Amino acid sequence: MSGEKHAVKRQKKSFFAGALQLIRENLMVTLLSVSLLIFVYLLQNVMSGDIRRIDGIAYQFFVVRLRRDWLTPIMQSFTSLSSPVVLAVMLIVVAAFAPGRMPGRFATLNLVGIVGLNFALKEIVQRPRPEGFRLIAETGYSFPSGHSMVAVAFYGFMIWLILRYEEDAILRKVWSLALFFVVVMIGMSRVYLGVHYFSDVIAGYCVAAVWLVLFTRIIIPALLPQNRT
Repeated sequence: MSGEKHAVKRQKKSFFAGALQLIRENLMVTLLSVSLLIFVYLLQNVMSGDIRRIDGIAYQFFVVRLRRDWLTPIMQSFTSLSSPVVLAVMLIVVAAFAPGRMPGRFATLNLVGIVGLNFALKEIVQRPRPEGFRLIAETGYSFPSGHSMVAVAFYGFMIWLILRYEEDAILRKVWSLALFFVVVMIGMSRVYLGVHYFSDVIAGYCVAAVWLVLFTRIIIPALLPQNRT
């Protein structure tokens, strides 16, 4: 009996080890699948009006407990990193200094695509924005968060460029982590400022992650089939 238990344990360890290895080898496919599943789950719950619990918990944390006079300008600064003016400047910087073939054009195409996708999804869902606790003025529908989608698509594309072209391992990690932090803070700032529900932000992250994987794995290679971007 003891031998059988050890054999079962070995089989379980072997199964989990194999699963982890498979995930590591297919990281992008895993990211795409998980992100798509989460987005579909949130979309279904938003459409049915059954998403209030997670949004209520986030409201209690970000709005009731976290808000401070000194923190609000910081959050406004983070949210501005996905504003049209800042993104226009960043596009000029990418076009001028980023490595690879036509990085500025691809960054622009990436932004146009994600903005169009966000507009289409908002028009389909038509979820009203939160009421009663906004710190800044916003118009339009709420789901999914446009700032969050733009943050993942644009700054995620910059991370992709860094991981692809930066030769210094330390700089790759530092810049990638810094940009990842920016993405997280942009999304959280939208909840803090009261212009989005938490589910809007998570859905925006997920659908933009799917877009970014498809953009870097399919669209870019299709446009440059015989060249390394």
